[in-house]
Amino acid sequence: MISESMINGIPLVLVVLGLVEWSKRLGVSGKALQILSMLVGVVLGVLYQFSQQPLEGFSVWFGAVVYGLALGLVASGIYDAVRSAVNRG
Repeated sequence: MISESMINGIPLVLVVLGLVEWSKRLGVSGKALQILSMLVGVVLGVLYQFSQQPLEGFSVWFGAVVYGLALGLVASGIYDAVRSAVNRG
């Protein structure tokens, strides 16, 4: 499960959020942030899955990519929810 995916005690979703926020401070904005969130999620998700076991065969690769997509979607959703809450307050 994504919420249990940690590297040295740090949840991966927080790493994705942190990298997206850092990119925002470097001038990335709008839809590019959502795309970046997905790309970072996929890359980190695949790398995390590979660190757990070698990715051999289509089904394992497919699962790793879907895991990464979910990681990016969760991070993007959290980012949007926090942004909406801050804009309301």
